[in-house]
Amino acid sequence: MSATASNRSVPWVPAAVAGVVAYLVEYLVIYLWQANSVRSQLRGINAVIQLLGGRAIPAWQAVGWLFYDAHFVAFTYPGLGGGRTATNLIPNGNAPQLLYVVPPIALLIAGYLVARYAGSVGPGGGAIAGAAVVIGYVVLSVIGVFAFRVTSGNAWVGPDVVTGILLAGVVYPVVLGGIGGAIAGATRR
Repeated sequence: MSATASNRSVPWVPAAVAGVVAYLVEYLVIYLWQANSVRSQLRGINAVIQLLGGRAIPAWQAVGWLFYDAHFVAFTYPGLGGGRTATNLIPNGNAPQLLYVVPPIALLIAGYLVARYAGSVGPGGGAIAGAAVVIGYVVLSVIGVFAFRVTSGNAWVGPDVVTGILLAGVVYPVVLGGIGGAIAGATRR
């Protein structure tokens, strides 16, 4: 296959699958790493919520907040006097800073593998193939911002919707998948 042909062919389905797998692996790593700590931190909050007749916050949803925070997406909640208040959980000491490396590593690998699968030659073709992981990643990012939301009446807490979709769902996979793909294309013999 010539260099031009391999640069034009983007394996859309494998790229989408790689994006889905990267998202799920990232969440799984963060869940396995942080679920016990999250449960411990939620114990007191959940006791108060249940005492007031509410539903306890499940650890899997709160781990989702950390997952999005690892993409620099703020956790938001209703503010006093209306509006929303945003905070980042990881830099506030609620989780290890090392969580920030989980999404980049997974997306770099996903982009690299897609570009290798596509047979991309050169960094440009590899970057295009690698960035295609956005297809699967953005779908789960959209689902995730709503799945990790805890609601009570009209109030909700969870990842910020706009940055959750745009930053975590689009920018991260396009940039990091593209870099991984560019590396694969540049190192192809």
